[in-house]
Amino acid sequence: MNKVAPKMSCINLASVMALLLCLVGLSHTKCDFEAIFNFGDSNSDTGGFYAAFPAESAPFGVTFFKKPAGRASDGRLMIDFLAQALGLPFLSPYLQSIGSNFRHGANYATLASTVLIPNTSLFVSGISPFSLAIQLNQMKQFKTRVLEFHQQGAKSKLPSPDIFGKSLYTFYIGQNDFTSNLGAIGVGGVKQSLPQVVSEIGATIKELYHDVGGRTFMVLNLAPVGCYPSFLVELQHNSSDIDEFGCMVSLNKAVVDYNKMLKETLRETRETLSDANVIYVDVHTVLLELFQHPTSHGLKYGTKACCGYGGGKYNFDPKAYCGNSKTKACDDPYNYVSWDGIHATEAANKLVTYAILNGSYSHPNFPLQEHCHLQPIG
Repeated sequence: MNKVAPKMSCINLASVMALLLCLVGLSHTKCDFEAIFNFGDSNSDTGGFYAAFPAESAPFGVTFFKKPAGRASDGRLMIDFLAQALGLPFLSPYLQSIGSNFRHGANYATLASTVLIPNTSLFVSGISPFSLAIQLNQMKQFKTRVLEFHQQGAKSKLPSPDIFGKSLYTFYIGQNDFTSNLGAIGVGGVKQSLPQVVSEIGATIKELYHDVGGRTFMVLNLAPVGCYPSFLVELQHNSSDIDEFGCMVSLNKAVVDYNKMLKETLRETRETLSDANVIYVDVHTVLLELFQHPTSHGLKYGTKACCGYGGGKYNFDPKAYCGNSKTKACDDPYNYVSWDGIHATEAANKLVTYAILNGSYSHPNFPLQEHCHLQPIG
């Protein structure tokens, strides 16, 4: 009999948001956060990569946007739901020159981004040139330009100069540092670089604090990639390395080790920034629960991709990635955790966002309803 994770044993994730909405009347009449500035990879990219390298295709975006919308999912991402809950518009990608509005923040995330600066080209390895260090420099430039335009008295789609201390700074990055070389050097080789990854994240928060004026930072930890269809297909492993839920044990153990390092680094960073909120968000636990017990949360399929090729228990073929002419998306992505074998569906992203808003998966505890009048994210 499957054991349900302790935090999930008494309440369904969907019920969490219903409870939060009941408490809205007790929260602030407005949100403490007037903007969101996001740093990340494809898990939170709202169009930055495809603004720089236009090449997106259907069926991405089919569920909510009804067309490709720069997101590696069938619909909305966690960052989209978070913005909605805080009463803010979807974040415009910093790299998008047409139609962007930055009054309520900007998104520096791009597909395939890493924390560490890549030592190879996008066209060789597929890794984005927009690493975390580049995203940080873009943020600094953004602030400089905001101040310049304000001094000139120019009207623009930019925020007021005092926005930076009233913003939420979010991070969902590190997955590509962990996975991009797995096939070549294995888990052991990848683990050698992970201390440098978490150190860079901590250093970036300090720079945002001192140079930009940020005071509230939320860092999402690494997802249980050992449950992702892509790695279950592409990485060599023995049957003894697969657990009762179909996930790769060795890979998920390495993720847990990384997350412990990240949590400790953020604790140390928090101690050096006495008047800042540095929040570690455990999305790993929530996603793992969805992969292990999808039916307990209104889903059906854990380790099977909705959009892919080949069928079977994974429906993933690295030679026919979602969007390829051979592939086809399922008719019911709302029943899947995995959209394309690498990224989550809108349905899974929504459930994880409920947990983020609740605050019980944050360390220290950070219930957002105490800071904002939360809006529905239906």
